[in-house]
Amino acid sequence: METLKPKIGITEGNSVEIATILNTLLADEYLLCTKTRNAQWNIHGQSFNELHKLFEIQYKELDGIIDDIAVRVRILGHYALGAMKDYLNITRLNEPTHDFSNQKQIVQTLLDDHEEIIRILRKEIIATSVQNKDFGTTDFVICILEIHEKMAWVLRSYLQ
Repeated sequence: METLKPKIGITEGNSVEIATILNTLLADEYLLCTKTRNAQWNIHGQSFNELHKLFEIQYKELDGIIDDIAVRVRILGHYALGAMKDYLNITRLNEPTHDFSNQKQIVQTLLDDHEEIIRILRKEIIATSVQNKDFGTTDFVICILEIHEKMAWVLRSYLQ
């Protein structure tokens, strides 16, 4: 059964482009959430308790973002990606292996990913608003940007 396309003032071409942007962001968020969960499971050392709790808070926040992005794709009348192989094919992040005894390295890796997503989102704000005239998605992306800025700020504080 074909999905009934929404008639919300966004052209089909623009909605396809926006859905592609959002599905790629979905892949990035999913990988970052997985990396954060992995850090939470495996962290040990002097700041274990504090970092264990922080990573749990952050992966739960990322999980909410993931769900919201998938819903936004559906609102626009497209399908959200859900397969790991699809995510790994389009994500802009990488997944290095870590020595989980090196807390600073783990925090730095997560910080780097948040900052990469922040830079990506700043570019996508222009694509969603100016090029594709979808101000609802622009507002949505700005909210995600702000969440990543706060998570990055918290992670950065552990490195000082």
